[in-house]
Amino acid sequence: MRTFHLTWLMFFVCFFGWFGLAPLMPVIRADLGLTKLQVGNIIIASVSSTIIARLLIGRCCDVAGPRLTAVYLLLIGSIPVLLVGLAKDYTSFLLFRLAIGVIGASFVITQFHMSVMFAPKIKGTAGAVTGGWGNLGGGVTNIVMPLIFTAIVGFGYSPHKAWRYAMIVPAVMMWVVAFLYYRYTKDTPAGNFREAGVAGDFGKAGMSAGNVSGGARRRPFAFGIDWSVLADWRIGALAAAYAMCFGMEITFDNVASLHFVDSFGLSPAKAGLWAGIFGSMNLFARAAGGILCDKAGNRWGMRGKAVLLAGALLLEGLGLIAFAHSSSLPMAIVFMLSFALFLKMANGTVYGITPFINEKNVGLISGIVGAGGNVGGMLFGFLFRSNSLSYGTAFTYIGVAVISVALLVSVTRWRRPATVAASELMAQTYDAA
Repeated sequence: MRTFHLTWLMFFVCFFGWFGLAPLMPVIRADLGLTKLQVGNIIIASVSSTIIARLLIGRCCDVAGPRLTAVYLLLIGSIPVLLVGLAKDYTSFLLFRLAIGVIGASFVITQFHMSVMFAPKIKGTAGAVTGGWGNLGGGVTNIVMPLIFTAIVGFGYSPHKAWRYAMIVPAVMMWVVAFLYYRYTKDTPAGNFREAGVAGDFGKAGMSAGNVSGGARRRPFAFGIDWSVLADWRIGALAAAYAMCFGMEITFDNVASLHFVDSFGLSPAKAGLWAGIFGSMNLFARAAGGILCDKAGNRWGMRGKAVLLAGALLLEGLGLIAFAHSSSLPMAIVFMLSFALFLKMANGTVYGITPFINEKNVGLISGIVGAGGNVGGMLFGFLFRSNSLSYGTAFTYIGVAVISVALLVSVTRWRRPATVAASELMAQTYDAA
């Protein structure tokens, strides 16, 4: 449980740093003189770099273990978070935003770590709770960063300097958590990969009763990727589903403050508050999706999980369209909370299914599905950079896309593979002991 709590905390601070700039964008837009097209490009940059990073980080988890992968990601990712305040124009800010996006790959570490730490019956719950509480960082940053900015201005600094100094806070948070993660977590219940003899190539070696107990000989380090997993069409369906839920979530985290400022005339602080409430629903909504997914799976198998996912996506899409056509702030808030609930439940459900697709390549598949979420966020970003589309129209188009993917998930054939999960073997070993 110590690893459980530090895992969601690691993801939380990464999300806090990843989206720390989002609630400050109205100020940054004015400071750097950004156009709508440039803001759109920045939104795309913030999520596009995460696509490749998630694929690589997933494989790093398979090979080196989640503990060291997380520590290095935190330390390296904190560099652009700390230095983004040096940006002087659109180009330099865009490059920093691109670099910061790499820390979004922390999500893959979270899901991988939970998949090897917990038994199959509660993998979905563990992954959803850590994912949800980690994603909470995207909501908290919308509330907290404007307050930090205001406090710095209150000390006599200009807005030009205040937003830059504010980004020091998430960088320091990442340093602290990197130390805690290195000092107090383990790769598996049996110990770290090297200590337990599981090291080398987790994806190929698997985890047998022998190597869980530390008796297996360490395999040499290898970074080969089993691309044959891409032939599994279920992975594509999950990646598309995650593009519609998590892709929409990170898009909304990026544009919510701007939308509330431009469409309803709110101040940046009030806009950040409402945007923060959207993200704060991760406190329970994503966990609810994972819990329901586990219950559906225990009773109806993989097909039950898929039906739950399709239903959540359908309701998310309908709520999103209603939000897009809201004519008043109260109406917009009601529909925002509605589609947010089902969006975050869909997030939890996707990763209640993912660990069971191919249990010898959990890290790689988690990375592929996670990257699908960022592909969605990147594609949605193109809608918000267009001068010919209003934000409301963009939200409508996304809602239609979400409903379409819900139908795709509902007609996809799902089955549980015959392979035995590593965590099941581990559980059997501990039960026997």
